[in-house]
Amino acid sequence: MGAVVGTLTMQTKQRQPSRDNVDDELEMTMVCHRPEGLEQLEAQTNFTKQELQVLYRGFKNECPSGVVNEETFKHIYAQFFPHGDASTYAHYLFNAFDTRNDGSIKFEDFVMGLSTLLRGTVREKLEWTFHLYDINRDGFINKEEMTEIVRAIYDMMGKYTYPALKGDVPKQHVDVFFEKMDKNKDGVVTLEEFVLACQEDENMMRSMQLFENVM
Repeated sequence: MGAVVGTLTMQTKQRQPSRDNVDDELEMTMVCHRPEGLEQLEAQTNFTKQELQVLYRGFKNECPSGVVNEETFKHIYAQFFPHGDASTYAHYLFNAFDTRNDGSIKFEDFVMGLSTLLRGTVREKLEWTFHLYDINRDGFINKEEMTEIVRAIYDMMGKYTYPALKGDVPKQHVDVFFEKMDKNKDGVVTLEEFVLACQEDENMMRSMQLFENVM
C-alpha cells in the first residue's frame, strides 16, 4: 500500500494542512467529483480530520478531477516498480478499491480502503485481502484466482523478486497455500477458511503481510 500512499501524498509532505476548514471544503467544490464531508469520512475511517486533509490534497494533486480511472491508476503504480510489470497487479488492486464497480476510484473509496489496510484489525485486513483475491466476486477463492494474483505480484517485483524466480514458483507457492487453506478439500477457499488459515499459520500470515506491502 505504500506505493499508492506515497504517490498521492508525496507532494503534500512539505505542506501543513489548512487550518481553515472552510478553505478545505471550498477546495473540494473545485473538482468534478466532490467527496463526502471530512467529518463524515472521519467517522467512517480510522483517520483524523487533519490526516484526511493531507490525503485529500495529495489525491487532488494527482487526480484534479476527483476520480481515478484504471489507466491513471496503472500509470501511478508503475512509477514505483520500474523493473517489473505492475499492470496486471494494478488492475486487480484497482478493482478492489472500486467498490462501486463503476470503473473509477473516488477519494472516499481510496481512504476507506486505506483505512482498513493501514489501521484496520487483523480480521478486517484479511477480509480486504480476500476480496482482492476473489477476482470474480463469487465469495470464494479458487486456485486459478490465487495464482493470478501471486503471479502478478512476481511480475511486478521483476528482477528484485526474492527468492529469485525459478520455474513456476508462483504456482508452487499457491499449491502450498491452497493445501493449507482449503480445509474441506472442495477446491475453493471461503472467507472463513482464508482467515482461519492465516491466523493459525505464522508463515502464511507473514506472507500475506509481505503481499500487503505492495498494495
